[in-house]
Amino acid sequence: MVGSLATPQGEVPLVKGHLGGRDRWGALLVRLGIGRMSYSVEPGLYAINHPGPDAPVLVTANYKLSFDHLRRHLQDLAAWILVLDTHGINVWCAAGKGLFSTAELVGRIKAVDLAQIITHRRLLLPQLSAPGIAAHAVRKQSGFKVVYGPVYARDLPAFLANNQQATPAMRLKTFTLAERAVLVPVELTIALKWAIPLSLVLLALRALTGAAGFWPTLVGQEFWPVAGLWAGVIAGSVATPLLLPWLPGRAFAVKGLLAGLVAAALLALTPLPRLDHWAWFFLTPALASFLALEFTGASTFTSLSGVKKEMRIALPCQIGAGLIGAGLWLAGRFM
Repeated sequence: MVGSLATPQGEVPLVKGHLGGRDRWGALLVRLGIGRMSYSVEPGLYAINHPGPDAPVLVTANYKLSFDHLRRHLQDLAAWILVLDTHGINVWCAAGKGLFSTAELVGRIKAVDLAQIITHRRLLLPQLSAPGIAAHAVRKQSGFKVVYGPVYARDLPAFLANNQQATPAMRLKTFTLAERAVLVPVELTIALKWAIPLSLVLLALRALTGAAGFWPTLVGQEFWPVAGLWAGVIAGSVATPLLLPWLPGRAFAVKGLLAGLVAAALLALTPLPRLDHWAWFFLTPALASFLALEFTGASTFTSLSGVKKEMRIALPCQIGAGLIGAGLWLAGRFM
């Protein structure tokens, strides 16, 4: 916030377009999965660069990462920003969950008394909000016309300069290597929350049941099961997202399975003297497949019905492979 702007309906918070160190630090933490569920701004009307009554009104979610991303690309423009209450969820996900909705948009227009602040009746919405918005209902209930802007906020200056007309390129949602890579840290952080404790448990169990004693067993060959666990984590949470377009198959579970099989094959380059070591040829691919399946919610490759169908087929197979691997690992404790 850099102050406030007087309007016929009172003071409106004035925000800057430049992101400061605190904004960037918060974004970094959220990318690592820290504080994601509370990273939000207050819903309502904001102003950037002292807009007048004829300035465009852009609508976004109250997820602070979305809000910051929008204002960063408006730092040279004067505009109003109408923030909807999406419970701290980004635009696309909130639209799918029914939070970035017609009812919320109409209610927010009335709550800020937008008709008394601006002279036109046009709202510029993100293209990815369309699943949650019925444009005709918004116009009927509020008198405001919905205009869908480009997919990416970076195209907004060009879009506005072109009389709010989008080019074909502005309508295209990509999923490039960089866009996939930026999602990896949060997926990996979620996995680390249980992978690190489980690694310690595996090491402790193996060392405690070793015939040579705790420390001699621990410093011997007992890191192999942990290597199998981490091979599955890396294959599912890192390799699969990065290699997504090139891994065969359409199902994420299959892509993760293939990445997990490659990881297990690499582990086979080391000696496998015990039966419980072979267990990871089932556990590693099953784990990688499961973690890859979780990535469906972060991609542009899936649909809700497709994910449900994939889960019905993949989860029993993953559980089956996990049980076989667990059985082999337990059997190896007594052989």
